[in-house]
Amino acid sequence: MESDIEQVEISIEQARKLIDERDRARALTDNPDFKKLVLEGYFKDESVRLVLLKAEPGMQTKEHQEAILKSMDGIGMLQQYFRNIMQQGAMAERSLIDDQATLSELMAEDLN
Repeated sequence: MESDIEQVEISIEQARKLIDERDRARALTDNPDFKKLVLEGYFKDESVRLVLLKAEPGMQTKEHQEAILKSMDGIGMLQQYFRNIMQQGAMAERSLIDDQATLSELMAEDLN
């Protein structure tokens, strides 16, 4: 019984960490400087600039095209990173409720 309680406590702690990360990401996205520099400046403006640059006649060499694609991939990867944090936080929040209920049940059983 003790190991079940420990496992649920570990799960609760992990969920809280993911929720905390999600909350930090939310705080960033609410920050006006972050919005301006990253959400608008990098995710939008830089994406558009790279797409236009990709079509420029002077940027048609293999090296230029590869560099542009790497930059575009970087933008996508960072966006995906933030999305993952948000999704994991949402899943952890749902899991936390279940784990807390399970912990209460296990502790009640342990008292008996």
